[in-house]
Amino acid sequence: MRQNASELVRRAQAGEQLTITVTGRPAAVLGPVAPHRWRRWDDLADIFSLPADTDWPSDRDLIDDTVEDPWEAR
Repeated sequence: MRQNASELVRRAQAGEQLTITVTGRPAAVLGPVAPHRWRRWDDLADIFSLPADTDWPSDRDLIDDTVEDPWEAR
């Protein structure tokens, strides 16, 4: 990779996903950056039509929502 890093980055920029190995073992994945973009309502509408999570109220009650001053001596 040291000798052709620029070429590998160009390939990733073009959309290819490359696995970088160290001594034959996968160590990292090099790929294109996903663009940030707005989604159309039609793409998301199905998510909101799913049934509500019936466990949410009990899960929410498990959250410790106590506000504390982190600099106050204990």
